[in-house]
Amino acid sequence: MGADLDVFGCVGCGTVLTAPVSRVALPVHTHHGAWEELHPPLMEPSTYAVDPQPTGPPWRLWEEVGEDTAARQGVYAPVYAVSFGARDRIVIAPGDSRSMTLIVEKCEGYCRGVDGRAGPNLACVECGRAAATRVDDCGSWQTVWLEPDAVVRRPSGRPAGPAPDWDDLERAEHRVPPVEPDGSWSRRWEAAVGVALAHLVAATEGRPVTLPAGPVAELLGHAVERYLPDGPGARSVGLAGPGIRLPHPRPDVLLVPRHPLTGAPWRPLGDEGVVVPMDGGVWGYLAHHPGETSPMPATGVLPEGVLRDDYPLPPHPWQSLTPHSGAFAYTLVRLPAIRAPRLRGYRTTFR
Repeated sequence: MGADLDVFGCVGCGTVLTAPVSRVALPVHTHHGAWEELHPPLMEPSTYAVDPQPTGPPWRLWEEVGEDTAARQGVYAPVYAVSFGARDRIVIAPGDSRSMTLIVEKCEGYCRGVDGRAGPNLACVECGRAAATRVDDCGSWQTVWLEPDAVVRRPSGRPAGPAPDWDDLERAEHRVPPVEPDGSWSRRWEAAVGVALAHLVAATEGRPVTLPAGPVAELLGHAVERYLPDGPGARSVGLAGPGIRLPHPRPDVLLVPRHPLTGAPWRPLGDEGVVVPMDGGVWGYLAHHPGETSPMPATGVLPEGVLRDDYPLPPHPWQSLTPHSGAFAYTLVRLPAIRAPRLRGYRTTFR
């Protein structure tokens, strides 16, 4: 028999606090939303993920913490404040929470919801133990974060389906389009590109790069120009992963997907070269781009006498894709490579 789905119960009284859920990789855009916008749930229904990094309050100023203590918290360059919150917090979709009630005095937020600034704001309905934090304010993906010391995981008794694997990345439904229905860039793309660029800067120590022609250069070229210089000695970048042929000769850097369950980057068998991990859905679009239309802003006009008969017209953003600056900074300061002398210029921009 296969494994069961998990449920999380209150560590105090045992009350079940979630629907049956299965573990997946933590989305790379977890902490990076668009300011002044309401967002959908971060997690798909019936899934959960675990964040190994300290998150949330309490916060301590960098000046109070110092470089060595900050590094133990996973931060390797000066930032305004360092989190000393819990590690291994469990995130679920709000619709998968059960038997919890809001702690009204802890429901602070910026303007349109709650942001968890005061700590756990959901309590077990049976024993009153603070167990989780609901976040749904503008700029944040809707989430419920279970506190690791307040819940216990156990089998639900319901069988789980097959665990997600590399094959899932080749399915069309797994790909994330870069443009929203309203014609704006996908918020997930903006965050995922910011995260990937941080890894690219760290991998190349801030050196110039050349992107492969096609969707990668078309969609990421402007973003790369924002954070990496032009000049000689450029590192070559290629796209690699399950279902596509490895470029030959091997580029200096490979853009590869993260595993949908573990979050680990894909690697060619026996390859020890440099890889830059990407959001699997974003990578899937780049690797298996339908090639029918370009999401980039159009230039020029149709030739004389050529008419369009498609309506409504396909959505096109009015500007090039700009990476989420917060996602870039958040990721880069958590990579030990930021300490390299060549990256000193990047370290001055995060305070």
